[in-house]
Amino acid sequence: MPFRLDDVEISWLGHAAFLITYKDTRYYIDPFKIKAKGLADVVLITHEHFDHLSVEDLRKIVKSDTEMVAPESCRDNLKAFKMGVLKLVKPGESINVKNARVETIPAYNINKFRAPGVVYHPKVQEGVGYILEVGGLRIYHAGDTDFTPEMRSLKVDVALVPVSGTFVMTAEEAAKAVNTFKPKVAIPMHFGAIVGDKSDAENFKKLSEVDVVILEKE
Repeated sequence: MPFRLDDVEISWLGHAAFLITYKDTRYYIDPFKIKAKGLADVVLITHEHFDHLSVEDLRKIVKSDTEMVAPESCRDNLKAFKMGVLKLVKPGESINVKNARVETIPAYNINKFRAPGVVYHPKVQEGVGYILEVGGLRIYHAGDTDFTPEMRSLKVDVALVPVSGTFVMTAEEAAKAVNTFKPKVAIPMHFGAIVGDKSDAENFKKLSEVDVVILEKE
């Protein structure tokens, strides 16, 4: 079942993928191995990795006037896709999309390494998280990230945060993050597909000092 707050509905589509619906407007984030739930008005992509930018999944939901928001690292793949209206962003920007406003927050690793001294998601790659402001709510999708200094001052109603470790925050780190910036509700993600499982989400809930909703994949 989706999570509903005021007039906004949030569905978890597995891994880091979500569908946020406000009235008749559909906002997809990082669609990957999804079951399409209607065509997209807006798609937000956090970075270029295959499990966040999936052309196969974009084909299921993108129409000619879909607004696709993504960082520069996604340019080549999305230009080749030749569908939708592409808007490239950098961390620290804000833009308007259909019936909503979007802010970009830096998303990067601090202590998750693919090799000595080399993190999986370097800050210089300019991957992003998004704050989608829609229906009077501020919904934060953290992207692939550790608990960064930029998170500390966030003011959001709902936080969608990764909890599986390896490439992103562990459950303990994610709980520390939400306990710092205190959203009204936190929803764990980035488990059950590539790394992590529901026990990470449950551990996150146990350690969090804010309301946590664990969604079932739709």
